[in-house]
Amino acid sequence: MAVAERGGEHAAAQVDHLVRAALRERPGLGAEAIRAPGPLALDQPGAQMLTLPALCDLLASGGAAPDGRFRLTLDLPPGGGAGASTAARVALLRAAGVTDPATVARACLASEGASDPLMFDRPERLLWASREGRVLAELPPPPPMELVGGFFGPARRTDPADLAFPDISDLLEGWGAADLAGVARRASLSAARCLALRGPAEDPTAALAQGLGALGWAIGHTGPARALIFPPGAVPRGAAEALQTAGFSRITRFRIGGA
Repeated sequence: MAVAERGGEHAAAQVDHLVRAALRERPGLGAEAIRAPGPLALDQPGAQMLTLPALCDLLASGGAAPDGRFRLTLDLPPGGGAGASTAARVALLRAAGVTDPATVARACLASEGASDPLMFDRPERLLWASREGRVLAELPPPPPMELVGGFFGPARRTDPADLAFPDISDLLEGWGAADLAGVARRASLSAARCLALRGPAEDPTAALAQGLGALGWAIGHTGPARALIFPPGAVPRGAAEALQTAGFSRITRFRIGGA
């Protein structure tokens, strides 16, 4: 679960993490790293996520030897709001033999200045302090849902000094008892507050949700990831085409939630 921080205080809600968790759970979306013996080297055939000095520092923060020939492949757009930078670092650390989640979290935080909880088995169930790299609480899983989502607008890399996020702490109240409609309502409120504060002003996601009969919608608060929320099996025909017409890219459909 993501945490929005403002004025040094945590303002957290599990709904803030729906898009990132969902997009990462989709098969084929993620990061993969392999390591071979040899002097330190980094091959990145796709997006360039880390420099060689940054990789050296990351390995040192994780207690790993600064050697090995790494190859990093990423199928998430950098700056997309789906956790690409953290996914890349977690993959590299695991390839180097660093598997303890707390150690990986500290190393990612030292490298990024902020991180997602991807080093844990069930990140969507965590109340997470992104700029402290620690778990604040464990929460019930979200109810089963089906999402249609993608990316709208330009990439936007996370700036750890950026604290301009809305307070969404009230949306956590009653989370454990919320049904899917309640979760979708919280997600929509969280997304709407973020857009009102950070833009873009002409975002079409809310209108798409209404036009397609979705229960709600969610966004990645630091990037262009977007998703519409439906009950399982209730996505209408033409939903993906509607997103494409509105300017979405990398459109995908999948289910998450449940025990």
